[in-house]
Amino acid sequence: MNQKFWVGLSSIESLDSIFIKTLYEHFGDIEKAFYVSKDEISQIEGLNIKKANIFLEKRASLDLDKIYQEVEKRGIKVLTFDDKNYPKMLREISNPPMVLYYKGDLSVCNFDKTVAVVGSRHASFNGKESLKKIINGFSGTDICIVSGLATGIDTLAHQLALSNGLKTIGVIASGFDFVYPTSNKKLYEEIINGNGVIFTEYYPTFEPLKFRFPQRNRIVSGLSYGTLVVEAALKSGALITANLTLEQGRELMCIPGLITNPNTEGIYKLLKTGATLITESDDVLNALGWEIKQCTLDFDVCDDLTIDEKKILYTINIEPKCFDEIQRETNINTNDLLVILTGLELKGKLEQIVGDRYSIIR
Repeated sequence: MNQKFWVGLSSIESLDSIFIKTLYEHFGDIEKAFYVSKDEISQIEGLNIKKANIFLEKRASLDLDKIYQEVEKRGIKVLTFDDKNYPKMLREISNPPMVLYYKGDLSVCNFDKTVAVVGSRHASFNGKESLKKIINGFSGTDICIVSGLATGIDTLAHQLALSNGLKTIGVIASGFDFVYPTSNKKLYEEIINGNGVIFTEYYPTFEPLKFRFPQRNRIVSGLSYGTLVVEAALKSGALITANLTLEQGRELMCIPGLITNPNTEGIYKLLKTGATLITESDDVLNALGWEIKQCTLDFDVCDDLTIDEKKILYTINIEPKCFDEIQRETNINTNDLLVILTGLELKGKLEQIVGDRYSIIR
């Protein structure tokens, strides 16, 4: 199993993805790259000599089996650059993460319909409402929302995805030993329990240091066909992600805001230089050239319902499903699911049909 060599390299905190990529591409085999000799490594073109010396020094004391076991015992899965399941859009960027640690279920995310959402950590009411309008318009589709699990717009993007029955991908700037911000612990759990994936390029023990956040941003945009910027000051992480989006040759989209809000100064700068103006969800689809068949629910079906009730309705929106299927897709425990289903029946939102399946009442 070659994963332990990838993990071993990524566990050396001084090494970055550029170093690992250069080393791997020289040999085309990660095990050979790991056991490179001192003479060989000095002759590899483009390899940082200082980092090479650090690698040779650290390699001698690495216990690959133990390092890999530390990942496994935390319930963390590993996706490496040479894996066929590595996201194709991410593979195309100039500096892809060579190792992705993740929690959640890759299979539930449609990596062919990914949209990144970024914005201010101190979002205004107007910004939040605008984003709500756009993401609500995606309900009933297989669009997957990508963001960075930060406070503000990131958190709201993930929450709106979940409440609209969409899958979502979070990208964090630390190892999985840390939840940052801590206020998003429940959101982390919701995402990895059947509603998407959380990725990081960092070994579990790596802390959420300041320089890692802008590095994380290239993965958010790199996973996505386009990036939607909601609010961004002239000097902000969202603007960094916007510039990365352009460097990666992806579609850059912006929601306009109040011109008196400092957090829209970056937005209007981007719009003046060619970003696509977004005022409704169809604008996003048109910008990305997507034709999506939307399985919509009647508006009143989703009115005044809890997130779990909406999850259930979106799960059975396309076709009726039995109890076990609903539980598997929503990850709601047995007792709670029984109570919620009964409540939805009493509200006239769904009914049981032949085969003990549940169907929406339209």
